[in-house]
Amino acid sequence: MPTSAEKAHLLAMPETDYMNGEQLDFFRRQLIEEKTAVERRLVELRHAMAVHEQNSDELDQAAYEEELGLQLRQADRETRLLANIAAALKRIDTGEFGYCEEMGEPIGLPRLLLRPTARLSLEAKERQEQHEHHYAKVRR
Repeated sequence: MPTSAEKAHLLAMPETDYMNGEQLDFFRRQLIEEKTAVERRLVELRHAMAVHEQNSDELDQAAYEEELGLQLRQADRETRLLANIAAALKRIDTGEFGYCEEMGEPIGLPRLLLRPTARLSLEAKERQEQHEHHYAKVRR
């Protein structure tokens, strides 16, 4: 987990140093740490789903099925996060990390510190969400 001093150090760098080696190394370490934590949580989820007692009564079975649904949704979110982390690590390797996929402009350190898997600048993300919201309203 990055310290506030590490974050402050990155934020204090001049804009001309955007996505320099030190920043890329920082984000690579952060993404690898997050990947390890997500993989650990997925192992725990899979184990929890596998250890259900089959001889339970109907109430226990209903509670288990509800819990299983929650666990499956969590596993789905974690699996998608793993894919996003892998994509971010690949962008570091190709030199595309930190730049908006839509506009090509810098995403910015503050946004990347909050969400290192970000692919879009804040402006592009807001436009995407507005478009999705508009599309959802039209479909109703």
